[in-house]
Amino acid sequence: MAEDKRIENVKAAIGAHPDFPKPGILFRDIFPVLRNPPVFKQLLDIMTEYLQSQCPGVEIVVGLESRGFLFGPILAQNLNIGFVPIRKKGKLPGLTEKVTYKLEYGEDCFEVQRDSIKPEQKVVIVDDLLATGGTMKAAIELMETVKADVLGGLVVIELVDLKGRDKSNKPIKSLIEY
Repeated sequence: MAEDKRIENVKAAIGAHPDFPKPGILFRDIFPVLRNPPVFKQLLDIMTEYLQSQCPGVEIVVGLESRGFLFGPILAQNLNIGFVPIRKKGKLPGLTEKVTYKLEYGEDCFEVQRDSIKPEQKVVIVDDLLATGGTMKAAIELMETVKADVLGGLVVIELVDLKGRDKSNKPIKSLIEY
């Protein structure tokens, strides 16, 4: 029951902005959670407990640009493991691996530093939102390119009507569904 109350607290703190960024979209805003230290701590505790119990042996938390960077390093620190960012093209120094993925209009590219993950390391991909699933799918593909063992994904919010999890070949855990 304690977890249910913590999830309720997080959900109550999430903002909603109608018609943003364009008419017909209801934008779910995670930033009010971050402005509320007790609720933010509850969210991080839930995420940490999930990784400890459901992802045994995880060695790296991978965060997606940009809001995955808000949770990933803290989760990695809580678990005493490494954090690796996945960034948009051209944002990382050194040798990188890339994957291109489709957007609603056009395409984009994710990169990871080649030496940031060793083959067979167990990773979990963290982000704030699962919507259409394109970025999560691309992140999984990128991790498979560097031969990581992808245990799955962990997101705070899932927009279930968009069926983003259907694009994933790995388990995805969402804490809050709309």
